Formats: sequence, structure tokens, C-alpha cells
Amino acid sequence: MSKPLIIGVTGGIGSGKSVVCRLFQLMGLPVYISDDETKQLMVRDEAIRTGLIELLGPEVYLPEGLNKPLLTAYLFASAEHAKTINALVHPCVKADFRQWIQKHTDAPLVAIESAILIEAGFRDEVDVVLMVTAPLEVRIQRAMQRDGVSRQQVEKRIQRQMTDEAKAALADYKLINDGEHPLIPQVLQLIAALSKIND
Repeated sequence: MSKPLIIGVTGGIGSGKSVVCRLFQLMGLPVYISDDETKQLMVRDEAIRTGLIELLGPEVYLPEGLNKPLLTAYLFASAEHAKTINALVHPCVKADFRQWIQKHTDAPLVAIESAILIEAGFRDEVDVVLMVTAPLEVRIQRAMQRDGVSRQQVEKRIQRQMTDEAKAALADYKLINDGEHPLIPQVLQLIAALSKIND
């Protein structure tokens, strides 16, 4: 059975990872959007449900789904809380991603989008790491507009993430998404280069 080349797409908040992944999808690449899949797993995965109920009580689940305000308040209260949640969730996401890969073995290239690809221990799950970059001010403005939040809230989120410099040191490829360098030619060039690797 052939194995696709797996691209790990990462980058800081507001860098434009989702735009790059949408372009990948338009070009026929299957993409695992880890944020979306994680949200679904937190509702349907029994191990995660049990762990969250033990940790936060039965009120962590409402009739309509996850009690996001309660979870978010716990998650952002301290770095230790975030570690606890991540230790519960990340192994299940990793297992789900591996199953997803098995459904796409006929594709030459696949991708996973994750802001915390490296921090979540997914470096060994992918063949190459692609970092999407943009200047800090551009990222802040994008995130403020997208999420309807204040500058301070965006800056706090950025401070919690791994720095761009640290991510860049671990990336195999970089795409510049600053609104000045056309993105589509960069994506096409990258796909062409990666397709040759997996020939």
C-alpha cells in the first residue's frame, strides 16, 4: 500500500494557515483540520468525555454539547491546566488522524492544519512541516477582524503560542502570506516540489 506524503501546516494566529489549506483542498489535497476534528472528538470520544467529566464535573457537557465557557475558563487559567487538557485530548486526536490517513492512502499528498502542530507532538506524524508566516501586525489585525476581539486578547493568545522564530527553526518549508507576495504561485511551487519527492 502506498503512503501519501504528509504535510504539517502550522503558523501563528492570523498567519493564514486556513487560507493555504483551502487552496490545498481546491487543488485536490485532502486536509485534516485539527481544530474542527478536535471539537468533534471532545463531544463523541468516550475517553475524552470521561476525562473531562472527571476533571470539571458533569456540567462540562450541556444538552447541546460542550460547555465551552467552562472549558475555556479552565484551559486559560494556567499553563498546568492547558497541559492537563492537552494530555487528555492530543493522544485521541493523534489516533483519529492516523485512522484518517488510512482512508487517504491513494492520495500522493495530504495535509494536517494545526496551530500547535509541534507543541502537540505531531512532528513525528508528518513528513514535512510547512510554516505559514505573516508580519506580526498583519496577524494581529486579521485575528481581531476574524474573531471580533480586542488587540489585547489577540496579543495574549500570541504570547501563549510558540514563537515564530522557534517554529521557523523546525520548519522545512515556509510560505509568506503578507498580502504582498502572491500566495497561489507559492502554493503551486510547493506542491510541485513535494510531488517530486513522493514520485
